Amino acid sequence: MTRKGPALTAENEVNHCHPVTLSPCHPVILIGYRGTGKTTVARLLAERLGWNWLDADAVLEARYGKTIRQIFADEGETRFRNMEATVLEELCRCREHVIATGGGVVLRTENRARLRSAGLVVWLTGDPATLWQRISEDAATRERRPDLSIGGQREVELLLQIREPFYQEVAELSISTVGRSPAEVVEAILSGVRSQESV
Repeated sequence: MTRKGPALTAENEVNHCHPVTLSPCHPVILIGYRGTGKTTVARLLAERLGWNWLDADAVLEARYGKTIRQIFADEGETRFRNMEATVLEELCRCREHVIATGGGVVLRTENRARLRSAGLVVWLTGDPATLWQRISEDAATRERRPDLSIGGQREVELLLQIREPFYQEVAELSISTVGRSPAEVVEAILSGVRSQESV
């Protein structure tokens, strides 16, 4: 089957990128920019499914004994991306798990190929203004993540321009998080899956 990226739609819509199914043999993998709520949604979705959940960034930090901010500062982005790819490869083999990934995991071609073959990939979306507001208000994120190099909403806009084609390439379902609580995002994911399974 040929995979195609979704057309960008109104922010409150659920977008089906291509046929969607849930299988306990494969993980559900959440992708998207920082501030879309991937970690919280992963936890809540796992509770609804009766599965386990993991945050890929937290797994990486625990394994290497440093925050992502420290890894960037001490070893550089290339080293971090190598670590990220190693962790992703392992997590993609999990069964009955919901996985929250880092926002830049889609930048590498091999990671995108791995995501496409691993399980159900759900892209959580948000507009730059909303994402910047969430990022700027999240003290825990600021402490653990590297600073934006340019800063502010403009950098969010620039990085989204780079990353959105990659998110589209691998996503099977696209869910807007704008104006939705994490619990409502979970309901939108489950609704999207059910509507596709009934087709």
